[in-house]
Amino acid sequence: MLRQAQHDSFLLRLLLRGCSEAVRNLSEVVATDAGSSGLGDEARAHGDKTRTYQLRVASAGRTQPVLRPAALILPVANLHLPARPVAARHPLGRVLDALLYSSAWLAAAAAAQTAATLHQWPAISSAGYRLVALVFAATLLVYNLDAALPFKHREPAGTSARKAWQQRHRPLLLGLAAGAAGAAGFFFFVDGWWRYWPGLTPLVALALLYSWPLWPWHGRRRALREIPLLKGFLIALVWTAVTVGLPVLLLRHPVAEVAGLFGQRFCLIMVITIVFDVRDYGRDRRAGTRTFPGVLGVAGARRLALGFLLASVALGLARGAPPLAVLLPGVLTASVVRAAEETRSDYFYALLTDGLLLVQAAAYFVF
Repeated sequence: MLRQAQHDSFLLRLLLRGCSEAVRNLSEVVATDAGSSGLGDEARAHGDKTRTYQLRVASAGRTQPVLRPAALILPVANLHLPARPVAARHPLGRVLDALLYSSAWLAAAAAAQTAATLHQWPAISSAGYRLVALVFAATLLVYNLDAALPFKHREPAGTSARKAWQQRHRPLLLGLAAGAAGAAGFFFFVDGWWRYWPGLTPLVALALLYSWPLWPWHGRRRALREIPLLKGFLIALVWTAVTVGLPVLLLRHPVAEVAGLFGQRFCLIMVITIVFDVRDYGRDRRAGTRTFPGVLGVAGARRLALGFLLASVALGLARGAPPLAVLLPGVLTASVVRAAEETRSDYFYALLTDGLLLVQAAAYFVF
């Protein structure tokens, strides 16, 4: 009886030790999974893992039967154990996220494209600098308002770091939009742009209403961006009108003299929009939005983007732009187009693809 009690006590201690180790190891799994995905104390919904611990007792040179207390199968998703503290993101990483996901980087690209247009003619005047500031503020206003729309804020972020950041910082986006609206209004009235308001109204309406589901289409209301194949053309039209049309209006140049620049800029923006359509391919397909990747496939959309890029380069050379200012950014843009995939990171699109507009604009100041 004493020997049997000691044996049972020994088995019980081993069982408790095994359970303790199982819980400890599972806690590590939760911490690792949750930390890597940024989900805090909860594991990914589709990343549940299980571990089975079996205890064997060796006695008298033979292996005892395996102990299987409910197989000790403990699903991670059902545990609510404290995870290891996740290392804080580096301050430079947080600054980069804020720069990219608040659309400040994109607004800088729009301002740079406007400055590059003004650079085609004599030295930029103070009114030209104010126009560059106006375009920066207006771009910041439009894109932050779009990111902070109520129905977008309620959409699941999924694996998008950009969308998750924007949802966490919605008050910041609204604050940036308000500040940008004040700055844009100031520059708008200082230089008398209000005199062109009748002609600018459609442009402003397209920019602000682009994502609002206001238009009846096939039995339900859709946003302009959801109309098949229209999204890229609308974006290219608005960007070309702002970054080329406004400087031409400021300097009172005949439109016929800058038709080549209009075409070159339109084709360049089309390249960028098709690359972003590749990024949004899965989401657009689930929403029923027909874009070029949805119609032509990703490979076909990339070929179309390269066709627009070739047209942009040809128009730039034809109008007498410095060859290096056209060809070098063109080679870099072609590399990005060929590398575009839906699975690329947010940095590939927000930093590198939008950055192409800055590189292309800077090239006109260098060469």
